[in-house]
Amino acid sequence: SLVWAATPGMLFQEDKQTRLHPLSLSWVLGYNSSLAVHSLMDGEDRVLLYVASHTVVIHDILGNRQYHLQGHTNVISCLCVSEDRRWVATADQGPDALIIVWDSFSGIPVRTIFGSHPVDGVSAIAISQDAKYLATISAGTVQRVCVWKWTLPTEKPVCSTELRPEFGYQDYVIFNPQNPYEFVSNGKTQVIFYLWGDAGLQYDAPLLSNQTFNSVVGCFSQSVFHFNNSQALTGTSAGKLVVWDTVSPHSSSKELQVKPHSRKATKLVPMRDSLTVVMVFESCIVTGDVKGRVKFFDGQLQLLACYSHSKVGPIRSISFSKTPPDPPGASPACSTSCTTSSQPFIARNFILSTSDATVLHVATDRTNFEKVMEEAKKAVNAVACHPRRALVAVGSHCGLLKVWDYQQTKYLVSRIFTGAGIQCLSYDPKGYFLAAGFTDGSVYILDAISLQSSCKEFRFSHGPVTHISFSHDSEYLATADEKYAVTVYKRVLKNGSGCWEHLAGLHSHYKPIRSILFGVQLDSNEPRLLSLGEDRQLVEYDLNSSSKDHLVVLHRDRVEQIAVPLCLAWYPQLSTESFILTANNCYKMKLYNTTTKMCRKTLLGPTYGSPLEKIQILPTTNATDPQKCYLAYITKDKVGLQILPVDGNPHKSSAFICHPDGVSDLASSYDGHYIFTAGGKDCTVMKWEVNLNALDAAASLGGEDLMPFYNLLDGGREGEFFRELEDYFYYAQLRSHGIETLEPRQVSTYIPLEEIPSVMRAMGFYPSEEKIEEMINEVKFSKYVDTGEQVTKINLGDFIKLYINHRPAFGLSMKKIQRAFQVLGYDNENGDKVIDRGDLLLLLQCRGEHMTEDELAQCLTTLMGKRPREGGSEPDAYDPSGAAALTEEEIPAEITAEIFTADILGLPIAEPEKK
Repeated sequence: SLVWAATPGMLFQEDKQTRLHPLSLSWVLGYNSSLAVHSLMDGEDRVLLYVASHTVVIHDILGNRQYHLQGHTNVISCLCVSEDRRWVATADQGPDALIIVWDSFSGIPVRTIFGSHPVDGVSAIAISQDAKYLATISAGTVQRVCVWKWTLPTEKPVCSTELRPEFGYQDYVIFNPQNPYEFVSNGKTQVIFYLWGDAGLQYDAPLLSNQTFNSVVGCFSQSVFHFNNSQALTGTSAGKLVVWDTVSPHSSSKELQVKPHSRKATKLVPMRDSLTVVMVFESCIVTGDVKGRVKFFDGQLQLLACYSHSKVGPIRSISFSKTPPDPPGASPACSTSCTTSSQPFIARNFILSTSDATVLHVATDRTNFEKVMEEAKKAVNAVACHPRRALVAVGSHCGLLKVWDYQQTKYLVSRIFTGAGIQCLSYDPKGYFLAAGFTDGSVYILDAISLQSSCKEFRFSHGPVTHISFSHDSEYLATADEKYAVTVYKRVLKNGSGCWEHLAGLHSHYKPIRSILFGVQLDSNEPRLLSLGEDRQLVEYDLNSSSKDHLVVLHRDRVEQIAVPLCLAWYPQLSTESFILTANNCYKMKLYNTTTKMCRKTLLGPTYGSPLEKIQILPTTNATDPQKCYLAYITKDKVGLQILPVDGNPHKSSAFICHPDGVSDLASSYDGHYIFTAGGKDCTVMKWEVNLNALDAAASLGGEDLMPFYNLLDGGREGEFFRELEDYFYYAQLRSHGIETLEPRQVSTYIPLEEIPSVMRAMGFYPSEEKIEEMINEVKFSKYVDTGEQVTKINLGDFIKLYINHRPAFGLSMKKIQRAFQVLGYDNENGDKVIDRGDLLLLLQCRGEHMTEDELAQCLTTLMGKRPREGGSEPDAYDPSGAAALTEEEIPAEITAEIFTADILGLPIAEPEKK
C-alpha cells in the first residue's frame, strides 16, 4: 500500500497532481498559535507540522513548500505526534467531531474515528510512546476520558470514564513513555492520574492547594512523567514545579495492584518564572516559561542549560529534532549555562513556538535563534490583492500589515501599526496606493510597495472602519464604518503634486452597512458611488454635486421587503441591459436595473448552509469567450464559485469549507487564477487555486435546459408534484377562457401573467403583493430592452423556473410563524405565546401589506371553509353579513402559532417529537 511504501519527505517529491476541484487549497498564511508546532525533520530538510484552522500544514521551510492534510470540517482543537514523528493524531470540536490519525510520510488519513465525543468534540489528545493507543478528553462540562486502540476497526473506545465537574476543565493529557497503560491530564486547578487495563479506566485526583505547602501554587499548565518512572511533574503559572510521588502502600501489596497510579504532591520546586511548557526529552526535564527561556534540568532538577533570547515571547511548545547534532570539539556556547561535569551538555536542535505567533529554530551548538515564521497573533480580517502584480496584502487586529508575493510565496514587506487593528484593506485600481481602515476609525493611505504613508492619517470615522474602496480612476476613496456612516476622500493637486483630503461624510443608513461600491456612469467616465445597508436601503451619492462636508444623496431605494440584503456587485455586461447584483439572507440573488433600480430578476443563489456574505466578480483573462464570467463568494464558513449568468441552476455553483469559525474577507488575484480568504479569529489567510474547467464540467453533468430545475421539484419530472402543477396550469388556462363557455377552446402551452399568483398559491407558495408585482414585472419586461414589447403570457418551463427562483429556498417554516408570535404575542396562563383575536385582526388590517375589512372577512370565510357555493365551481358573490359571527364562532379568543397554522390557514404542521 501507499502507507507501507511511504518514506520521510516523500510528500514533496510527488509531482503536483492535476487539480480536480473548482477550488483547491494552495497555500496557508498564518497558523493556530494556541496549538503546538512540531518538528518533523531537521537538517537539510527542515519540515514543520502545525495547524491552521481545520487544516494540518506540513511545511518544508527551506524548500518553501506546503502539503495540506484536509479532512476536518471544524477547527482542529488538539493534536499529538508519535515519538517517531510518523503518526499524527488530530481532533476537533463541534458538530460531527472527528479524530483522524494521519501518516505524515504519505499524507494519508489511515484512521478516522467518527462520533468519538458526539456532543462537544475533543479538548485534549495524546498518543502513547509505542503509537498504539490514543487518549482523548471531551470538551463538554461533564468531560469523558477515552482510551482508543486506533489500529482496531472499531468506533468504540477500549475503556472510558466520566470526570466530575468539580475537577475543572481538563485541557492537557500525556502518556507515561515507559507505560502505555498510564497517563496524566490536567486543567488549571486539578491534576488527574489514570491507569487502564482489563479492569477498565481508573483515575486518582490528588489534592493540592496553597495550604498544602503554605505556598502559592498557581494554575497548572502541563504535566509529564519523570523518566525515573516513579515521579511526575506539573508546571504552574506561579513559577513552581510540582513533584508528584507514588503513594507507598501501608498494608498489603494488593492495594498497590489496585491503584498503583495513586500519587501525592511531595514538593514544590520554585522555578522563578511562570511555566508554560514542561516535557521530558531523553534524560532531561525541559521547561519553557513566559519570558521565552528554555531550561534543561537533570533528574534531580539541577539546571544543566538555559537558552534565551530577548525577543522571544511566552513559549507555547518545544519540539526537538529527530537527529542529534554532531558532537563539537569546542566548549558549549556562551548563553548556555552548564553543570560542572567534565562532559559539556549538548542538546538537540529544537523548534520553539510562542503564544505571540512566532516560530524559531534554535541551533544548540551555537545558540542561534533563527526566526522561521512570524504571523498575526490576533484576528486577520483584511485581505486585498494588487490589481496588476502578484501581491497580496494581509492586515491583522494586532496592527501587523504584511505583503506577500503569492506566486513565489515569499514575504516582501511589512509594517506594524500600534494602537489599533487593521479591519479592511484596498488597493487602488492603478496599484499605486494601499488604503487601510482601522478599528479606531482611522484611515491610512499608503504607498503600495513601500507601505510608507502617502499623507497624514485621517480620523473622520467615529467607529471601526468596515469597508474601504477606491473609484475606478483613483480620484475618490470611500469608507463605511460601524456607526452607519459613509465617508468620502478626494485626491487633489497641491503645490503641483497629488494628495488626499477629506471631502464629506454622511450617516446614510440606520443599520450596519454591508457594502460600498464604486462604478462608472453609463453615459460618461465619471465615478458612481453606492452603499447598501441592512436597513434594506440602496443609496446612490452624487459625487459631482458634493462639496466640502456636504455629501449629496442622488437616490435612496428600498431593495427588499422582508429579506436583508448582504452584499453588492456590478453584474457583468452579459446583455443589453446593465444590472446591479445583490444577495440576501434568504439565499436569493437579485438583479436591479442600474438606472431605475427596478428589480428585474430574482434567482435562487447557492445554498450551502449560510447565505452569501461577500461577492466579487472573478477577473477573467479569457479573450476567446469574454461572455464567460464567474462570481467568487464567501458564506459564513465557505468559499465558492458561481457560473454567470445566474439562473437558479444549483449545479452552476460549488463551495468548500475554508474557515469553520467564520470567514471575514475575500480577494481575488488580478488574473482570476487565485482566491484568498481571511479567517478572522483563526488568524489565517488561505490561497485557493481556481480551476474553472472543473466547475464547467460539474455544471454540464447536472443536465441541460430544464433538467436541473425539474430535479428541484418534489419527486422530479415524474413525480406527483409535477403532475399537479401541470393540472393547475391547464386549469388556469380554462379559467382565463371562462369555465362555463361553450365556445371551442384553443389549448396552448401558455397562461396569461394574471394567473401566475393563483398557480403559485395552489403550489404552496404564498407570495406578498410586492413579490407578485416583482414576478409579473420580471416576465413582462424580460424582452423589453431587446424588442420594445411586453410579454403577456408564460409557458410551463419558464413558470417552473420562476417558481423555483421565487419560492422560499427551504420551504415554509413553522419556526418563522412561531418567531412572529414570540414578537407580537404575550404569555397566557398556560405559558404559551398567544395573540388576542382582536389584536390579530387589527394587525392584519393596519400593518404591513394591510387588508381592508372586507378583504379580511372574505379571506377568513374562505379559509374556514364556510363560503356559500351554488352548483358551479365559480366563487359566488361574497356576503359579508355573517363574517363577524363566523369569526367569533370559529376563531378562539387566544390564538397560538399552532392554531393559526393548522386551524386557520389549514397548513400541515409537523408533529412535535415525543420526549
